[in-house]
Amino acid sequence: RKEYVDLLVNYMLNKSVQKPFEDFMQGFLRGCPARNWQMFFPEELQVILQGNTTFDWHLLEKNVRYKHYKKSDQTIRNFWTVFHKLPEEKKKMFLVFLSGCDQITGYGLECFRFCIEELQVKNPDEFYPHASTCYLILFLPR
Repeated sequence: RKEYVDLLVNYMLNKSVQKPFEDFMQGFLRGCPARNWQMFFPEELQVILQGNTTFDWHLLEKNVRYKHYKKSDQTIRNFWTVFHKLPEEKKKMFLVFLSGCDQITGYGLECFRFCIEELQVKNPDEFYPHASTCYLILFLPR
């Protein structure tokens, strides 16, 4: 029985996926040659490919730019007060709303910059915040 289980496990985890994996690896290495990845430690490579999953949210606040707003405006102070009270999952949902992704690749929040721009409309109470994911702009009504 042990031999049967060993053979079955080997087939299921190795032999049955060997050809698709070899095809995938060949295509992947054509676009991303292995010699380019050898300079990274595994942890660094994981961050490059998958992005950061933990964030210093105060650094995000520090790096933001404002257009038609000042950091001292009540709307901005309210925004950051509410944002910092959100659970981690909701903060990541904000990243999805802003950028289309819940992770930041590469250097993380140190280099991630976005802009909060005043949505200039006659009656701001009739408008919701919206984002331009391509340009990392959050349009926020007063």
